[in-house]
Amino acid sequence: MCDVDRSGRYCAVVIIVFGVSGAGKTTVGDLLARELGWRFIEADDFHPAANIEKMRGGHPLTDEDRWPWLERLRELIERSLAAGENAVLACSALKRAYREGLRVSGEVKFVFLRGRDHFMNPALLRSQFADLEEPQPDEEITTIELGRSPRDLVNEIRTKLHLASKDQARSDGFSAVESKRTAKKSSFPGTGSRSRR
Repeated sequence: MCDVDRSGRYCAVVIIVFGVSGAGKTTVGDLLARELGWRFIEADDFHPAANIEKMRGGHPLTDEDRWPWLERLRELIERSLAAGENAVLACSALKRAYREGLRVSGEVKFVFLRGRDHFMNPALLRSQFADLEEPQPDEEITTIELGRSPRDLVNEIRTKLHLASKDQARSDGFSAVESKRTAKKSSFPGTGSRSRR
């Protein structure tokens, strides 16, 4: 991941947590965002009203239903990165084409939650797995196997993506500031050892 861009500013990162409905995207994504101190975004909040009504009625969405929604999400990701705002986005992103549309730059990282919720509507679950195109190696996606607690899943994501918690980041930042202050103090005239005449 980029630390500093060409202008010297810190690069923002957007992590997209995806998988079928019931995989725990919202739970895991929200917990990850809170631990990092980042913004959390629920992709379902950006569906148009017609899509929401269709899903409430137990009808699966088509590609035609999803494209306007995905375009909204793409614009949101672009704005977050441009503003230097780190974020975690929970989104189904079932198909490769969807993921490619959302990957606006190298600072968009994908985490695939592999598994399912047995309590989900069977018809919708079947449609989700029918649409799912599991990530291929060339997509550079982090895969997390379900079956553990959300906390364990978040810890694995942080380990694989080398992400520090907000408390660790704050501590590291404080240490870096103190190191700079110490360096400045030691460079002041008269602070070093000098031989006396």
